[in-house]
Amino acid sequence: MSVLLQISDTHFGTEQPQVVEALGTLARLQQPDLLVLSGDITQRARPAQFQAARAFMNQLDVPFVAIPGNHDIPLFDVWTRVRRPYARHTAAFGAELEPAFSSADLLVICVNTTRPWRHKHGEVSAQQIDRVAQLLAQAQPDQLRVVVVHQPIAVSRAEDAPDLLRGHAAALKAWAAAGADLVMGGHIHLPYVMAVNGLTRPLWAVQAGTAVSARVRAGVPNSVNLLRWGAGAPPGCCQIEQWNYVAAERAFVRAMVSEVRPGRT
Repeated sequence: MSVLLQISDTHFGTEQPQVVEALGTLARLQQPDLLVLSGDITQRARPAQFQAARAFMNQLDVPFVAIPGNHDIPLFDVWTRVRRPYARHTAAFGAELEPAFSSADLLVICVNTTRPWRHKHGEVSAQQIDRVAQLLAQAQPDQLRVVVVHQPIAVSRAEDAPDLLRGHAAALKAWAAAGADLVMGGHIHLPYVMAVNGLTRPLWAVQAGTAVSARVRAGVPNSVNLLRWGAGAPPGCCQIEQWNYVAAERAFVRAMVSEVRPGRT
């Protein structure tokens, strides 16, 4: 069985030390095969914030893929934003802004949905849609096929619709047809698992809350997602677990389990 840990919107610079410690404990206990950082790793893309984020990842010693979020591009340093928008991200997490990971059980494809000329909103281009579809088409039957973006491709509340990824409709259509099972995102600090209807095959949006930041939504605690897939899990079933931080226990506690069954021909 493969275990994937999704953490999003850590916003280092606003992190809570006790929550960071609890997340490290959870990762060491669960021993994920892959950790997915789905953007907004820092609060203001400052070098010290990236260094703190990378130090945390080094402490975990887990294979990972990372994409930038809109907060990972300098906002007030206009020269850097225009000329070298991803320099600090790549210095901390490597030159590849759209990494991929493949194992016997997992195919994870990352998409950089940020744009330096946008402050908040994200988009996916036709070229990115095609690149992901081509990689999905090469997946092996046993692999869980996961696409990672920052902004959501489906929302559960009308008030979050302005935050939808630009180009999401075309992306969902193409990626579902190419075999995607899940599209992971963050950005809105609201965790949920949501079936996306009207596609040629089953596909789910998997959204993560803010992992360790004090910038939580009212009534929504810090949270992360754990996915289980492959031998040892129920046959053909992907278990998606939402783990919430509980202050009284100073630990992440499993709060919800969603079971989805990816389509296979």
